[in-house]
Amino acid sequence: MKALEVIIAIGVILGAIFGLSALAYALGGWIEAGFPFFGHRLVESGLPGWAWVSNMLILVLGFVMLIATFLTLAERKWSAMIQDRIGPNRATIDLPGLRGRPLGGVFHVATDALKMLTKEDFRPKVADALLFNLGPILAFAPVLALFAVVPVGPQVTVFGQRVGLQVANPDFGMLWVFAIASLAVYGTSLAGWASNNKFALLGGVRASSQMISYEVALGLGLVGVMMAFSSVRLPELIQGQTTHLWGGTVELPRLGAVNLGIPAWGLFLQPVGFIVFFAAAFAETKRAPFDVPEGESEIIGYFVEYSGMKFGLFMISEFAEVVILAAITTAIFLGGWNIGFGFDSTLTRALTQANLGWLLGAIYATVFWIKALLLCYLQLAIRWTFPRFRYDQIQSLGWKILLPIALANIFITGALILVDPSLRSLAVLGFVEIGFVLALTLRRPEPAGHEADDAHLPADAHGHAPPPLPGAAAASHH
Repeated sequence: MKALEVIIAIGVILGAIFGLSALAYALGGWIEAGFPFFGHRLVESGLPGWAWVSNMLILVLGFVMLIATFLTLAERKWSAMIQDRIGPNRATIDLPGLRGRPLGGVFHVATDALKMLTKEDFRPKVADALLFNLGPILAFAPVLALFAVVPVGPQVTVFGQRVGLQVANPDFGMLWVFAIASLAVYGTSLAGWASNNKFALLGGVRASSQMISYEVALGLGLVGVMMAFSSVRLPELIQGQTTHLWGGTVELPRLGAVNLGIPAWGLFLQPVGFIVFFAAAFAETKRAPFDVPEGESEIIGYFVEYSGMKFGLFMISEFAEVVILAAITTAIFLGGWNIGFGFDSTLTRALTQANLGWLLGAIYATVFWIKALLLCYLQLAIRWTFPRFRYDQIQSLGWKILLPIALANIFITGALILVDPSLRSLAVLGFVEIGFVLALTLRRPEPAGHEADDAHLPADAHGHAPPPLPGAAAASHH
């Protein structure tokens, strides 16, 4: 029964993603066709056509906000499964056919939103009113602005118009990501300082120092990919990953020539860059194990004085950051919407000849979101697997480990690209690095010395370790 519920849930999610993607393409093509004169004038002036309006509504509100909202439920169910609990299962709707059916806790999403909207909007008397109200806005707005440059699907022809699933495509692409990501620190800093609470201030200082520290490693982790594909624009980075490192073209009946070679995904070329970027971006989200600024068992965090929907903005921005991180990582390191291994050219050729551009775009956008959702799941798994770092460990990881590794990766990448512009040498090094990481991860360390001898002894009632065996202390001195 559980397996059937999971299969049905996955089917519903994929169907919703495909339907929203098809709607985005159809609506964008219809808008472009309905306003051709003004749309062409916008494009000629360097601005996107009218399709950006539908992309803003569907991509940002329909995808990012909906996924972020349901991630709150997914995290609660995932943590319950890890801790051998049931999780949220009490909220129901008193309607025919739904009465007494929790449906896996889906209704808790609506009850949480209703609770946030109806709770008292409390503000301390000693708080700075303007800055106190500005904090949640500055924490939430940059998160959505980051998604503006992320291409979810390719440009296809719909109603005779070229339409893509991207709000904006500026020439400075990745520089926009770096610039907007650095603005989020103002929201946390203002929230901690304007509350006039020493614990909130301490959380704000922790958050700002952590975010500023990891911005360096975050940017350097992406330099190798930009060097490999000679661009900072995300669509061009995705297009560069459609090439193949080693050819494997075969002739298949009814499909023609299909290249089954290994695609030049950023993960294969820059595994070290992927690890550095993902770790630094994870620290930017301030989620466990990097949740020192808002440690629940310690200082609560910079939003300790917030309630109601202002507190809700901080919470939903945290889950929106999870979605944005997954989307950017998918675009840069996992080939974006590309399926790879020969499927892209075959699918594009077949659906383009059949004049089904909307279907082609919807399939590719679904592939993009499948990859992004897998990365969201990875972030949830990390959050409920590892304990919280100490503050000094967080700073040491950023400055003493990630930063030197990122700098060394840049120099090695530049040297290999100079020697072999085909990127094959870089890919060989990447596969060696991936193999090394897998071997290091799967290796089980053996207990050393008397730890192995004492491992079978039970602890006492208070959880203390048993005393050493007779003669063990004397033997250790020799």
